[in-house]
Amino acid sequence: MRRGHIRLAAGGSMLLLLAATACGGSSSGGASSGGSSAPGVTATTVTIGSTQPLTGPAAPGYSEISQASDAYFKYINENGGINGRTITYKYLDDGYDPTKTVAQTKKLITQDKVFAIFNALGTPTHEKVIEFLNQQKVPDLFVASGCQCWDDVSAHPETFGWQPDYVIEGKILGEYVKKNFAGKKIAYFYQDDDFGKDGVKGLDMEIPKSQVVARESYQTSNPDIASQVQKFQSAKADVIVSFSIPAFTALLKLNALKVKYDPTLAVSNVGSDPLTLSGLLEAFAKQGGSTVKGSDLIQGVITDGYIASPADPTNSWIKLFQTIHDKYIPKLPFDGNVLYGMAAGYTFAQALAAAGANPTRDSLVKAVEAGLDQGPGLVPFRFSTSSHAGFTGVQIGVIKGTAVKLTGSPATTDDGNGPITAFDGTQPEAPANGIPTSG
Repeated sequence: MRRGHIRLAAGGSMLLLLAATACGGSSSGGASSGGSSAPGVTATTVTIGSTQPLTGPAAPGYSEISQASDAYFKYINENGGINGRTITYKYLDDGYDPTKTVAQTKKLITQDKVFAIFNALGTPTHEKVIEFLNQQKVPDLFVASGCQCWDDVSAHPETFGWQPDYVIEGKILGEYVKKNFAGKKIAYFYQDDDFGKDGVKGLDMEIPKSQVVARESYQTSNPDIASQVQKFQSAKADVIVSFSIPAFTALLKLNALKVKYDPTLAVSNVGSDPLTLSGLLEAFAKQGGSTVKGSDLIQGVITDGYIASPADPTNSWIKLFQTIHDKYIPKLPFDGNVLYGMAAGYTFAQALAAAGANPTRDSLVKAVEAGLDQGPGLVPFRFSTSSHAGFTGVQIGVIKGTAVKLTGSPATTDDGNGPITAFDGTQPEAPANGIPTSG
């Protein structure tokens, strides 16, 4: 491994690599709405849709999520479905491009006539369709993003978050940095949209401003972040807290390595999956003519989690999802992205089961507002008639080997000035058959 002499690929080539990292695909089926309780619902099927970055800058790692959700739905279907109906999941590629998100979302609603939108991925992308979905009164469940904007019951009654919002995550990550790096120089690296800005908002609630020596953002369309890293190095930042997608977490590490700069990294859950990062580090370095061992470069990276981790193979949810993975998607890595997709799929199945024997779009929304069990989550949801926000907190972890080793206890908070408190509850066991019921 060559340290301190890393060459990085030119921006255009890097983007081509990202675009080719994952292949597009979808699980599709023609569910007719004729004589049904709602569009996308028949006597035997429920069809849902999503937009996903199967190609483009967010594809590395994230392209696995929809495949993992689909694998969980296939498992449900082979075991009798939900209330006697199988789930058909249509997911379309938007390349993490908001313009494409609009076109693909309209196709799902107006042509495919799906029952609901499920786990559509991306803050800048989904913000472009939230008004359309709510105007059409289409349930918009469990957006794959922690933007605070999904929790606006009055303006967007059909939309629900799922993961902890980025302000909550920023607060808890910030508290950890404040306690463990007192007096050290801190820098922020963040995506220049509501994803990154919400994370920074949470960090600023906890980390003293006197410790923050640099704040640098990036645009997903520009992989050249050398100037940002140079500013971090010039400011002598001891710790960089990063709210970045995986590709830009990897670019941050490689650019720092190139100039022999080795700060401690604390990275949002969004951009810290170990297997994804390891592969990106090696691919980007190789494209630039260098060789690294990706796993070595990320050991000790501080991050957080809110669902069970593969670092705990005895966990009942890990056992369930490992079994499903091995049967339906064995070629994918069993990583945090796969766990995310299956866990979100489980939550949707909970909501569908609770929506009744003949689900309508309204009954699906009301089922979520009535509250859902936390399932594979480490903390409870906030779902109610007055809150459409997802999980209430995270647990700090550290990358160790090929997984995130969670430490301490999960913490919960709000996205305001509320305290950060340890969660003293326990994670429920996975159902024996792996399928939620309405009871």
